[in-house]
Amino acid sequence: MSFRLSSLVRKTSCIPLTNSLINLTKTTKTIRTTSWLTSRKFATVTTSEPIKYKLPESSFKAYECEPPSLDIEFTKEEIINMYRDMVLIRRMETTADGLYKSKLIKGFCHLCTGQEAACVGIEAAITRDDAIITAYRCHGYTMTRGAHPRNIFAELTGKVTGVSKGKGGSMHMFAKNFYGGNGIVGTDNATFILYGDGAANQGQVFEAYNMAKLWDLPAIFVCENNLYGMGTSASRSSASTEYYKRAGYIPGIQINGMDVLAVKQGSKWAKDWTSSGKGPIVIELVTYRYGGHSMSDPGTTYRTREEIKHMRSTNDPITGLRLRILDLELLTETELKQIEKDVRSIIDKAAQDAQNDPIPDDSELYTDVYAKGSEIPIIRGREREEFRVFSNQ
Repeated sequence: MSFRLSSLVRKTSCIPLTNSLINLTKTTKTIRTTSWLTSRKFATVTTSEPIKYKLPESSFKAYECEPPSLDIEFTKEEIINMYRDMVLIRRMETTADGLYKSKLIKGFCHLCTGQEAACVGIEAAITRDDAIITAYRCHGYTMTRGAHPRNIFAELTGKVTGVSKGKGGSMHMFAKNFYGGNGIVGTDNATFILYGDGAANQGQVFEAYNMAKLWDLPAIFVCENNLYGMGTSASRSSASTEYYKRAGYIPGIQINGMDVLAVKQGSKWAKDWTSSGKGPIVIELVTYRYGGHSMSDPGTTYRTREEIKHMRSTNDPITGLRLRILDLELLTETELKQIEKDVRSIIDKAAQDAQNDPIPDDSELYTDVYAKGSEIPIIRGREREEFRVFSNQ
């Protein structure tokens, strides 16, 4: 693997701040924000002028293509919104951890703590018309696609107000143009198809590569390489850990997935690639999960606590962006703390409201099995005598 643990773990922050270059122009940009969260105004934010910045050389590696440019632009609003969204996701996942341990969340639960830069960076690079398909670690993507944390918590706790009416749980959340934990979906726009390093060895991945290249589909395959597939390190399960080269006949790039600005730049580059008719592309996001594969996995039997602690202290995506914001003097320490305080209030209220919501009625067991108007006359249950007749047939 090009980003081995030894190179990803450093004594200083993985996001160097010495390369920053501020060059303000008079151009302004319209900022997309999460629909339910209103923008907050800060004393130090006075304009929407773009800031020019140079990413570290280690941000990208390329296979059979030129890598994305290291020169990027962003506005103050954009970088603050990305910071706020990552803090929201971190707090949401921490709260979900507590709800699961309190037995308020049942079944499987896959948290993305440590991987916030992936979902926030991708969303910052695309539009609502583009589609995202994730694997089961999908809570963060559900939020960045527009779902309110209350509806995410409601889904996790099996309430009717959940994004899937309380029927899907942690692994099956959906929003407009977002298909969490689902199969093959395509649109005329760019489609980001995510899977983990553990799933990268499965045959259907290569079948999808073949189909996408055969038809030159605008498919962006994204391997979220968090270094461990369930309880096995990538180096023990994969003959080749350079996942961005796996397709062979499809170009690919590797991105430092702990840097939200690198993820945004790489995702934008990938979308431009597919939109220009060049066919599919493969992305490898090198990232790290702080917790176990799921809540049933302590995450410390196949790696040391010291490794996790070191990653948190040197490569955390939120801390890295926080340092950039302070280095560029976009916000003060006090203003950043106010964001974090506001986030705590939003998430704590969302979790409490979700717990007070009702559970689905028993009749919901038979709804949403088929698209409206396409239901078969009878659905058979577990036994021959158990069936459901649709009244609208």
